[in-house]
Amino acid sequence: MLDERVRTVLARLEEEDLAERDAGVPGAQRSRQIAPTTGRFLFALAASQDGIEVLEIGASRGYSSIWLASGARLLGGRVLSLEHDPVKCTAWRENVTAAGLDEWAELIAGDAFATLTATEDTFDLVFLDAEKDDYERLFALARPLLEPGGLVVADNVLSHVETLAAYSAARQADATLSSVTVPLDRGLEISVVLG
Repeated sequence: MLDERVRTVLARLEEEDLAERDAGVPGAQRSRQIAPTTGRFLFALAASQDGIEVLEIGASRGYSSIWLASGARLLGGRVLSLEHDPVKCTAWRENVTAAGLDEWAELIAGDAFATLTATEDTFDLVFLDAEKDDYERLFALARPLLEPGGLVVADNVLSHVETLAAYSAARQADATLSSVTVPLDRGLEISVVLG
């Protein structure tokens, strides 16, 4: 549910992101957050399943985490977010706390490859929004953590088509998945695990 605390933090983060883009802050220092319409889409996915377990790979300052956790808390789910940048991890914790979502969102700071290799958790939804050159390797590590019917949503597949066209093509060619490119905002590749 988007209560006042959540809406206030989301609005602030949207203003900060716009100001950083307008000021020409280098990409690595910006939040590089999703668009608000993508946030609403993720909210809907996270809110649609009782007790949903969400894995977010690339959490930045928590904007997408807040959308996901707001949806997940409606039916008792949770979000596990991964982020390697210590400055962004600090901001994530502050923003998620300010939104009142600590109970439904957890951050693991550090290298996602090491975290994914070590985890034995299973997930219903994976949101992939990390470095674009890493998508294939991250998908390969996240895939075994998904049950049949699990969903992977990868962001930026149209805005970074030169890098991610191969990612989308590989998902669509995989007979164990049903995958489609959705032209929402920067482009989402949505893949359902069939078996």
